[in-house]
Amino acid sequence: MSKALHIDGTILSSRLFLGTAGYPSPDILRRAIEASRPGLITVSLRRESAAGKGQKFWDILKGFNIPILPNTAGCHSADEAVTTAEMAREIFETNWIKLEVIGDDYTLQPDPFGLLNATDRLVSKGFTILPYMTDDIVLAKKLVDAGCDVLMPWGAPIGSGRGLNNPFALQTMRKRFPDKILVVDAGIGAPSHAAAAMEMGFDAVLLNTAVAKAGDPVAMAGAFAKAIESGREAYLSGIIAPQETANASTPLVDKPFWHQNG
Repeated sequence: MSKALHIDGTILSSRLFLGTAGYPSPDILRRAIEASRPGLITVSLRRESAAGKGQKFWDILKGFNIPILPNTAGCHSADEAVTTAEMAREIFETNWIKLEVIGDDYTLQPDPFGLLNATDRLVSKGFTILPYMTDDIVLAKKLVDAGCDVLMPWGAPIGSGRGLNNPFALQTMRKRFPDKILVVDAGIGAPSHAAAAMEMGFDAVLLNTAVAKAGDPVAMAGAFAKAIESGREAYLSGIIAPQETANASTPLVDKPFWHQNG
């Protein structure tokens, strides 16, 4: 795909960002990564440590030479998120952080106030913030003003598999921030959802549950990689605008058999 995606000068080999939680086994996770070759691998420091994944899990991730994007999943306050981000920087030796501050336990909707607070504090500490957020344009503007060059609006609630709940809001965000990297994060359920996001002009898609909980996670990982590449190529190729009337693809020169009478 043309115009390779890069963050902070690092060129990413794919526009698929893949999470690592909830796979049936470490081996299936490894094979899913092999099948999709994502541009980034996301890891929750709090959740993975609590799950006791052990050394094998970390060895698998290190063996791929794919950039790791630690995240603050499970944090419910700005203070928690900042502390977790600082720990992640020490462990993974990266300034990148996928910043999550959850405001509602039922929908896992991010807390916009806590997110902005944590962003301000972490930017001042030299972090590159990739914020998990809703599709709120006002919040997006404030995050950009705070120093975010990447915005990660949800498609739908985390793990719901509902796809793109509000295409209008996502399209609006793409138009309002043409020079920022936009990543649809959360709620993707099928490869067609990912392709639709890429066809809108989004720069990447981050997903986890749709692969980890699929009947065949390895095959599904490969399917998503193909869908994201296809959607990007379609966007770059120039998708035709919808029309309200029919428009024949073959121009009408004349009616056939015009010389015959009845």
